[in-house]
Amino acid sequence: MQRVIIAGVSEKKHPHAFPHKFLINNRHIDVKLALINIRQLVTVSSAGERVKVGAAMRDLGIIDNAAVMIDHEVITWIGRMKDLSMSSLGGETEVLDCMERVVLPGFVDAHTHLLFAGNREDEFAERAAGATYQQIAAEGGGILKTVKAVRETTKKDLKKNARRHLSAMMKHGTTTVEIKSGYGLDAHAEVKMLEAINELDNEEVMRIVPTFLGAHAVPPEYGDRKAEYVNEVMNRLIPYIGSKKLAAFCDVFCERSYFELEESRSILMQGKQFGMLPKIHADELTPLGGAELAAEVGAVSADHLEHISENGIAALARSGTVAVLLPGVSFFLNHGYAPARALIEAGVPVALASDFNPGSCMSYTIPLMMTIACTQMHMTPEETIAASTLNAAAALNLSHEIGSIEVGKKADLIVLDVPNYKYIPYHFGENHVEKVVKDGVVLEV
Repeated sequence: MQRVIIAGVSEKKHPHAFPHKFLINNRHIDVKLALINIRQLVTVSSAGERVKVGAAMRDLGIIDNAAVMIDHEVITWIGRMKDLSMSSLGGETEVLDCMERVVLPGFVDAHTHLLFAGNREDEFAERAAGATYQQIAAEGGGILKTVKAVRETTKKDLKKNARRHLSAMMKHGTTTVEIKSGYGLDAHAEVKMLEAINELDNEEVMRIVPTFLGAHAVPPEYGDRKAEYVNEVMNRLIPYIGSKKLAAFCDVFCERSYFELEESRSILMQGKQFGMLPKIHADELTPLGGAELAAEVGAVSADHLEHISENGIAALARSGTVAVLLPGVSFFLNHGYAPARALIEAGVPVALASDFNPGSCMSYTIPLMMTIACTQMHMTPEETIAASTLNAAAALNLSHEIGSIEVGKKADLIVLDVPNYKYIPYHFGENHVEKVVKDGVVLEV
């Protein structure tokens, strides 16, 4: 991998501050960053569509022996090397010689609980010895254990811990991530979490999308007074968070013993009233009807879906709601996987995400999620790439900006030292990412 600096640009955060001229099909184009000699450019081109569905998920828009031109943050040209020649008209630019590497859109992780305190390796050991997730939660573990830790941790320390994870995620090719609240479960701690998430978005290179998940569980101080907590979420938390624009989405854990259908519907509709688009943890433990509710309220995504019904699949197909599948959770908790094949064949847009969190998936590595999706959910390598890029971006309402390598979109790209794209899920447990380009800047990861 060679970085060739034309006209002696020095190394700094934005090294390509002045344009260099490239000649493409006899036309000059201003360029600040050029990726050349790409063995396989996986564009995931959507031809203007928000998502890929069905057979289109296997069409990755591959260009062999390719190049990409970037001006500021935006992709200005993609094509074959034979159509490209550099002109010696002066100016300064950066040329990244990809030396026969594979280039993909940056991964989009559309479902995480990345902002947390403490760990739960003791629960992992208990599950290995035979305890279930529900048993551990009933004994005071699970979500509420992390809630206690988050409430006791300062915003500064929450951000410090999150930065370490964000840096590692970027090294593994994730360039955009969603982070949920939901480990606070009171007004002070939930706002603390969302302020931290927004501050991280402003301070870090990674693009971070905040989601309000106050309806993650009933906090212990409410005991069996769940209706009072639902009222707190709807009439105090949502209006405040919406007025301060602290979250793009409102999510709810729609499940028996957590939040039932009618409670979930009320919370999500209230979130919409205050400018937060609906997301929903749906049908994870039982076929409660969360997918149908997601379609009804116009949710951007329905996540988990391990126990989705046939009616739920049909509802998502009609609504266009993105199904965000979380194979790492099923692997980590050793329970059933979401029916990826049935969803894809029904025409539901399918995305993959990590669900990185301390209790049910202590991993943020998207290529590992792709491997599990191939081996356990019968998805093809092509489908897992579309699901981790364009469709994942759609699950955050961002596929018009990111998720594919197309002219006019933001330049979020990753360069991998692999012979071809199929090798990414095939050689698992290894980080194949060599370079990350975020907003048109080559990062040293």
